[in-house]
Amino acid sequence: MRKMIRRPTHPGNIIKEDYLLPLSITIKDMAANLGVSRKTLSKIINERGTITPDMALRLSRAFDTTPDLWLNLQKNYDLWQAETKSQEWKKVKPFPQNMPYNNLSF
Repeated sequence: MRKMIRRPTHPGNIIKEDYLLPLSITIKDMAANLGVSRKTLSKIINERGTITPDMALRLSRAFDTTPDLWLNLQKNYDLWQAETKSQEWKKVKPFPQNMPYNNLSF
């Protein structure tokens, strides 16, 4: 696993710094355009909420980006948080390399 040195930027900060402020859009107006509540958008912008697939679709349409951009930003942020906040995941022991994966059925 590649170790990130610095904390990835939360997608809410990107919305704020790259869209809201330069375009002089209020949270209320952007929320209305996205079809979400002001509270929902405010949580994301203040880094207390997450980008869901539905929100990623809305943001990608509003800003002519891709949903993957927004989901990847959130994923990178979440993985960094999980990796740095807890060490419990390091206690997991890997399965042996010679396990017969081909016999597994899902």
